Amino acid sequence: MTHTDSIVLGAGCFWCIEAVFSEVRGVKDVLPGYTGGLRKNPTYEQVCSGATGHVEVVKVVFDPELIDLVELFTVFFSTHDPTTLNKQGNDVGTHYRSVIFTSSSVQYELANAAVLAATSCGTWKEPIVTSVEPLKEFYRAEHFHHGYYASNSEAAYCRAIITPKLDKFKADFSQLIK
Repeated sequence: MTHTDSIVLGAGCFWCIEAVFSEVRGVKDVLPGYTGGLRKNPTYEQVCSGATGHVEVVKVVFDPELIDLVELFTVFFSTHDPTTLNKQGNDVGTHYRSVIFTSSSVQYELANAAVLAATSCGTWKEPIVTSVEPLKEFYRAEHFHHGYYASNSEAAYCRAIITPKLDKFKADFSQLIK
């Protein structure tokens, strides 16, 4: 039986994050959802209003025998802009913030080390704003958000935003692709 672990990541629109992490070897599932706020069982519309405090996130379920958190954090920092506060591209609001939600002390330590490594690597000219927070409650997004890119790759948003991000990721990280 395969042991799995999971990490919850916020890096802008969960459709984009899901599309990227769905391509990573060792990733068994990517679940879009919401966390980080106060409202129980929030809806997409409520989260997008900015009134819930929740973030659009993905829960990345992975096989630690095939990929580790350090590699997942490398993908995370390489596929979004961790220097923009509450913004990714044209998506603006606290629900698009860059954040790692951890569920153990080991994850917390590794996440903070990843933020420090991203800060000191010299890739970004501006300071890293990614926060590391304890995971409290993960709420799965509505069904139509699951596999959104896979089902809607020809939609305008997908073609303009997700496809180029995914193509760049596949070119830059071919060793991590399934």
